[in-house]
Amino acid sequence: MARWHEGQRSRWGSLAVTAVAGLMLLGACGSSDDNSSGSADKSSGGGKTVTVVASTDVWGDVVKQVAGDLAGSTVKITSIITDPDADPHSYEANTQNQLALSKADLVVENGGGYDDFVDTMLKSAKNDDVTLLNAVDISGHKAPAGGELNEHVWYDFPTVEKIADQVSDALSKVDPDDADTYAANAKTFNGKVDALEQVEAAVKKAHAGEGAAITEPVPLYLLEACGLVDKTPEDFSEAIEEGTDVSAGVLKQTLDLFSKHQVKVLAYNEQTSGPETEKVLKAAKAANVAVVPVTETLPEGKDYLTWMQDNVTGIQSALG
Repeated sequence: MARWHEGQRSRWGSLAVTAVAGLMLLGACGSSDDNSSGSADKSSGGGKTVTVVASTDVWGDVVKQVAGDLAGSTVKITSIITDPDADPHSYEANTQNQLALSKADLVVENGGGYDDFVDTMLKSAKNDDVTLLNAVDISGHKAPAGGELNEHVWYDFPTVEKIADQVSDALSKVDPDDADTYAANAKTFNGKVDALEQVEAAVKKAHAGEGAAITEPVPLYLLEACGLVDKTPEDFSEAIEEGTDVSAGVLKQTLDLFSKHQVKVLAYNEQTSGPETEKVLKAAKAANVAVVPVTETLPEGKDYLTWMQDNVTGIQSALG
């Protein structure tokens, strides 16, 4: 997310250093160590306690799904970014994050520049024994020639399945007594993700090649898996992502997508809005183009699977 990781990169570094010095900064450290979305078999929990830190509640929930009934007891999970109403780009790290990272057995970060503050703070924490999972690196996705990497890999279901498997391995490394439980939970979770991929495939079969519009690249992996073609001018979505002005010409090209009926659906990032995106939203509604809201963090009351089920069926319903 360029507006976050490019525009904020130097600030993350200074914030991390400040955190080490003990100054409290704005922001909050959220916890997702309850067991509301736990799955599969319950173990006696007799193994070693595993301390996990995830950069966002999205990856924190994937860990929770793999931990199952051991989440909150044997597996202690802290997700740094958790507020469903907040724009993740404005997040500021704090000393609580630094302390959590210094004690973690496992850290799950998104990577791709999305959450560089994790790497910066881990270096300061000097936690040499931590296992670090970088979702972008694990995904294998690369920036296209002359373009930018789409780092929103939690919308890419094959990547999420890879992360679940590696989380299982990492938890088992620290807590081998419960390895069978982690493996079974990962298998169950991935089976449910497979079901979402089947819905994507059905949408693709029925609607391959149809146009879609976005405000930011957040849901592009999902849209592409559904066979949809992003018609949005790159200069528009890039400007919105980076928080820069959109030229009048580019804005007109974007609005014309709706008035000229070039797209069937608008995937709208609810966590980032402004005058240009509001004009796009208004144009979509005026043209009776279906709007599917998307977010970067978990909506309130949702786990990863129910959230993504809403996203996939939202796209499916929008296309008719």
